[in-house]
Amino acid sequence: MPEWLDDAIPLETTHHASVLVVRLLLALFFGSLVAAVYRLSHGRGKADGAALATTLVLLCVLTAMVSVVIGDSVARAFGLVGALSIVRFRTVVDDTRDTAFVIFAVIVGMGAGSGHLLVPTIGIPVVAVAAFLLEWISPERAANSSGTAMTSGTVVVRLGLGHAPEDALNPVFTRHTESCRVTEAATARQGAAIDVTYAVQLKESSSAPSLVTELNQIEGVQNVELRMEAA
Repeated sequence: MPEWLDDAIPLETTHHASVLVVRLLLALFFGSLVAAVYRLSHGRGKADGAALATTLVLLCVLTAMVSVVIGDSVARAFGLVGALSIVRFRTVVDDTRDTAFVIFAVIVGMGAGSGHLLVPTIGIPVVAVAAFLLEWISPERAANSSGTAMTSGTVVVRLGLGHAPEDALNPVFTRHTESCRVTEAATARQGAAIDVTYAVQLKESSSAPSLVTELNQIEGVQNVELRMEAA
């Protein structure tokens, strides 16, 4: 290494290139295992399942790189927190289990990057068993095994200003859906209306046309769009 580079980077904070390569390759391997657990447990039936699986692998490797950069330096840790705080993400995570796998990938990447390989080695099998067990006893699987079709989708309702979405829409969603939660809200028509996006799961006794028809009959509703998820 050139002398000027030695002066710029103190020796006590550097790692041999071979160590860095091994740690990043291990992070890639562990990240692939995390993505596999995600896909096999509950990510197969999702439209964005493959994209999130890829994100989990990359996130694991990137977190390992961050852990290597930080090392034992508290100053660098605070510096990276300040630098990364400027990043803003607007993608809404529909399933809270996806958030758990994102945190899982971060922890595994930290373990691989810091050299604590026992953490991902033991943690991945334990989390995998928990994920498969919880997926096996989940209400959705129980409903499917009993022959009850659980139809899920996304509903986008456009309301004129002056109409509260909760008061106007919740009674209809209560009659037609097993579960309903707001995933996104945004203004439309230059602020004259609001678009509210819901993740819904229809009841067996209901149907997509009946839900859309009843929503359209509500005063203040300007447009309703229902996108069903692929089975």
